[in-house]
Amino acid sequence: MTAVDFAAFVERLAQASSEVIIPFFRTSIRAEDKSKGGVFDPVTEADRAAEVAMRRLIGQTFPAHGVIGEEYGQDRPDAEYVWVLDPIDGTKSFISGLPLWGTLIGLMHRGRPVYGMMSQPFTRERYCGDGKRSHWRGLALPRGEGAHSEWVTRALHVRACPSLAEATLMTTSPLLFNDEDRAAYHRVEKATRLARYGGDCYAYCMLASGFVDVIVEANLKPYDIVALVPIIEGAGGIVTNWEGDAAAKGGRILAAGDRRLHEEAMRRLAG
Repeated sequence: MTAVDFAAFVERLAQASSEVIIPFFRTSIRAEDKSKGGVFDPVTEADRAAEVAMRRLIGQTFPAHGVIGEEYGQDRPDAEYVWVLDPIDGTKSFISGLPLWGTLIGLMHRGRPVYGMMSQPFTRERYCGDGKRSHWRGLALPRGEGAHSEWVTRALHVRACPSLAEATLMTTSPLLFNDEDRAAYHRVEKATRLARYGGDCYAYCMLASGFVDVIVEANLKPYDIVALVPIIEGAGGIVTNWEGDAAAKGGRILAAGDRRLHEEAMRRLAG
């Protein structure tokens, strides 16, 4: 099977997770701290219930496939096909009532990301990619009296940006870097035209959409990035670790819409 053959099933996973998550958003849901005394790392009932729903559907449909999820760990991670799930990427935004979060659904084939979706059920958007092409699907605003919102699909394309001096940069928070990595990050930030914080997975989709030029992060897990790799690459962008190697294992991540920008950012990160 090809990645495209799984696209309809990914839509089912997104719908199943959305139906679980949305009733919890902007309610008085309680968040537990998974960090055990470190940097606050919240998890909610919505995170756990959504991952359970997706794992159940995968197990019923593709029992030989593996699963890696944020909340319930690994099951057959060496399988030919492995689903990589983050039920709510951006839980801090979720519990703050901000819509800068999403459900990440990634598919790896023999260790390589081949399909990904970021589903944002509150704004009713889905960003998808297979590494060759990417698209956005959402509701277009109604125009004219009596008009109704309609579902539309648009291809995603990164924008050209040859240098950091012209770039918009995003990171979730500089506080998430250790001291050495924070110093490296600031070398990049100081060279950019505009830096914005927050966004989590949403920032990567804005890069694929041509609104953000470069993203620098650290301490990511596979479930934070696997689904986003095919979306960015399918839109014409590049995403690696800080050394230029594959991003699927997580760690220190650098994404850019323009290869010239990616190369300049790597040089600054290396000092």
